[in-house]
Formats: sequence, C-alpha cells, structure tokens
Amino acid sequence: MGNRGCLHRGRGTRDVVRNHQHKTWITCALSFRDRRVPQWEPNRYTPLFFLDDAVALAAGHRPCAECRRKAYHTYRTLWAETHSGAMAYAADMDAQLHQEPTGPGEYRARWEALPDGVFVATDSGPAVVVGDHFAVWDRHDNIYREKRPRPKAGSARVLTPPCTVDIIRAGYPVQIDDSAG
Repeated sequence: MGNRGCLHRGRGTRDVVRNHQHKTWITCALSFRDRRVPQWEPNRYTPLFFLDDAVALAAGHRPCAECRRKAYHTYRTLWAETHSGAMAYAADMDAQLHQEPTGPGEYRARWEALPDGVFVATDSGPAVVVGDHFAVWDRHDNIYREKRPRPKAGSARVLTPPCTVDIIRAGYPVQIDDSAG
C-alpha cells in the first residue's frame, strides 16, 4: 500500500485532485498493529494499492520506516553504499526520489545491466524485468500477463528511478508478484 498524502477531495467521493501532496512517497504494509485506514475520508491520506514492490518502486516510492522497518533499513543502507557513502535521512532520499520520476529526461540502460524488479517501457506497455524475460503489467486488471524474452542487446527506457535501480542492483530484495514468473 502506498501513501502520497491526501489526493482526493470530499467525503466518500473518489475525486482525485492531485498526483501527490508532499515528497514523502512510501509503501506500507497492508496490515500493521491492527490499524485501520479509512478510505476517501476528508483530510486523510488516500491509500494507494500496488500489485507488488516492483510497481511501487517504479512509481517512485520507498519502504516506510515504521511498518516496513527492516525493508527501510535495507533500502537506506544500500542507498548509502550506492550514493555518497553517508547514511541518508529519509527527507534526502524522498527529495531525490521525487525529482527523478517527475523531472525531465529519459533514463536508458543496457538490457543485460538491468536487475530483476526494474520496470521498463516496452511496445506492449510497462514491464518488469524477471530473469531471462520481462512481464508486461496490465494496469486494468493489475496483474502481469504477457511475458516476452529479454533482449540480448540494446537498451531499454527505464521507468524505475535511477537511484532505486542502483539500490536493486546492489541487492535490495524486490518482491515481484508470482504472475510475472
């Protein structure tokens, strides 16, 4: 489950009025300490639901430091290893994550350099890289449907933010839905 702040307006309405409210884009556990999150309530954050960790990371989110503490620490440690070496504050990671998917430019990488769990743009739509193939995400049914062989040469337009690609490449264990296999 993701959080980008309150994206809707009104009680019980599903009128989404913005893409994000702040730069803290996190992914949370679906269940944590028996907390219940009311949906579509005024002035409450709008819960976002992702198929898996790969989709959430591609959207520019990072693990929550409270309910996904172990994943957060792993992500943060790998951030330090792949960036300046200093342990980053959450706000610093959020600022860079916010800039990369919303900023200008195109990020390309060679197919053979892409780790499993990274999202790329394909002619069939956004797809996750898994082993020797990629699986196209069906946004309407929220599942991976079509599987195609990973090209042996050339480059792909990468949708996952570059800083997160580095973290995945360094060993972050991305959860990928079984339908991609």
